[in-house]
Amino acid sequence: MWMRSRSPATIPILVFLVLLVLPVARVAHAEEVMNRAQNCLDVLQDFLKIPEKGISSSLLANAQGVAIIPDVVKLAFVIGGRTGKGVLLVREADGSWSLPVFIELKGGSVGWQIGAQSTDVILVFKTRQSVNGLLNGQFTLGADASIAAGPIGRQAGAATNVQLKAEIYSYARSRGVFAGISLDGSQLKVDDDADAAFYEAQAISPDLIVVGDVPEEPPIANQIVDLLAAHTPNTP
Repeated sequence: MWMRSRSPATIPILVFLVLLVLPVARVAHAEEVMNRAQNCLDVLQDFLKIPEKGISSSLLANAQGVAIIPDVVKLAFVIGGRTGKGVLLVREADGSWSLPVFIELKGGSVGWQIGAQSTDVILVFKTRQSVNGLLNGQFTLGADASIAAGPIGRQAGAATNVQLKAEIYSYARSRGVFAGISLDGSQLKVDDDADAAFYEAQAISPDLIVVGDVPEEPPIANQIVDLLAAHTPNTP
């Protein structure tokens, strides 16, 4: 079949249009990533300001990582998948917290125990091995690391610490109410594009973010770190 070829004159025009659109797309993505970081800060604030139903202080004191994932959206009723985007903070050797690493959650096969459309989720990692598993590649909850619902209340962890055998503990809140949620089978992975946009880099590895070697450090990043640090003992 005969096809009309583009004339040489149209090629520079197409290149010009692509070069014109790319900066606009980058700016839009950077704004989306900043909004995502703000949502993570808001969710963390909401979780930490509810003493009677907050995350156990004992569990946080020994955490090796904390993932904050706002608006995890259910894709089907009762049985189906889910998706969400958030950040991971890693406990450093001196007990402080790293800058946020952007992550994505996808998959799963069991739905919410209540009929919510979206749920805010916080995951508390008890072992550095599970944190490294996420930083080094795609990570499946329930397969690569055991996961369980976290104890409710700031003192619950101290009373049940000997029973906390899972590597990751999940906390979920839907429309202001703590809800049951199963994340077994869900996959977590680093969002490299979001990291690059947030820290204004062509490309950046999670390892560089964890040690603080970033080209740009947005104020919202330090706000998230400071909020978590204010609720966790600074001990290695």
